[in-house]
Amino acid sequence: MSNRNDPKLDRAERLRSVLDGCRPDTLAIRAGEIRSVEGEHREPIYATSSFVFTSAREAAARFAMEEPGNIYSRFTNPTVRAFEQRMAALEGMERGVATASGMSAILTTFMGLLQAGDHVVCSRSVFGNTHMLLNKFLRRAGIETTFVPQKDYNAWQSAMRKNTKLAYLETPSNPLCHVSDIRQVADIVHDAGAKLIVDNVFLTPALQRPVEYGADIALHSATKYLDGQGRCIGGVICGSDAVMEDVYAFLRTGGAAMSPFNAWVFQSGLETLSLRMQAQCQRAMKLARWLAAQDGIHTVHYPGLESHPHHGLACAQLRSDLEEPLYGAVLSFEVVGDQDAAWRFIDATRLLSITANLGDVRTTISHPATTTHGKLTQEERDAAGIRSNLVRVAVGLEDVADIQDDLCRGLRAALETAS
Repeated sequence: MSNRNDPKLDRAERLRSVLDGCRPDTLAIRAGEIRSVEGEHREPIYATSSFVFTSAREAAARFAMEEPGNIYSRFTNPTVRAFEQRMAALEGMERGVATASGMSAILTTFMGLLQAGDHVVCSRSVFGNTHMLLNKFLRRAGIETTFVPQKDYNAWQSAMRKNTKLAYLETPSNPLCHVSDIRQVADIVHDAGAKLIVDNVFLTPALQRPVEYGADIALHSATKYLDGQGRCIGGVICGSDAVMEDVYAFLRTGGAAMSPFNAWVFQSGLETLSLRMQAQCQRAMKLARWLAAQDGIHTVHYPGLESHPHHGLACAQLRSDLEEPLYGAVLSFEVVGDQDAAWRFIDATRLLSITANLGDVRTTISHPATTTHGKLTQEERDAAGIRSNLVRVAVGLEDVADIQDDLCRGLRAALETAS
């Protein structure tokens, strides 16, 4: 509650009253702002494990969730809550729940909404650890998953059962940038009485808001673009109040909480998200076109290219208020040759960082078949289209010409192998 005798708090409350009418770039900076009696301009970090109460009655009421207020930073912390509110505003959803990592966001969602005997339908084109979580660990808990081709909507329809509770989709997918029609999948899922989760990591709400196409939940590895500089690990889940209540209940008990410091870093990252995404996507488009014209490159997977099979759909699902189409900053390509050629390509680079992370201002390069998707069986990788000669590049903010020069080093090494 604001103190009407304190003009600083009164002004902060008046700011919150106008946010509903603000546009995304403003929400990325202003939504979820905290301002204490000290009047700080930068949001504070509430570095405390617990909070005190004025009485035993107040403590009991807060623990019973009969009164709002802070209790314990595992599940109520003002800094974390500010980040959650800002993310929910950006995704156009009612509530956000922040977690310790992207994978804990996925786990928290599944555990909060599923029980033994339930069924999940999931695209084959997902991050390797997402596949492993569903196919191995949740299976042990009595939850079965059917994996379907990302763009085969008949397969999505056929996979639905009476006990299907959730469907899971990455669009664009990691690392092949497959794009799926969110609206069509959402209609199939809702007709079956289930909910659709969309992993929105590659585009972020700066470019795509899944809720506008019928998704029930959008989730992120905040480690990627939401931070943007490779500093912290975190995740966030956004959805309606009703759905997030069960997700939050698991987080409160399970403890996969985001730290206040990390939330503060991520909240700062959101303030430059739109500008970074614009600049990185523009560089990615230039690199994709350049790579597509190079000898020694078999196929370039990037939805911004007109040759990409899902280019039209990618255009249609972008935010309508963008000044220009932006298709993400991750691309992948297949070099001529086998795994050895791909490894030589990667090892010959000097500027690019060899790491499986993405979303950084520093361009990264990786070999999906032996890193992010290395735990899948060969059959599972084949089904997902992850070939041994595939290389993934997550484009950062270096000068495009310098990134091209470094990729040329890799290309020469790969061609030497092929010859």
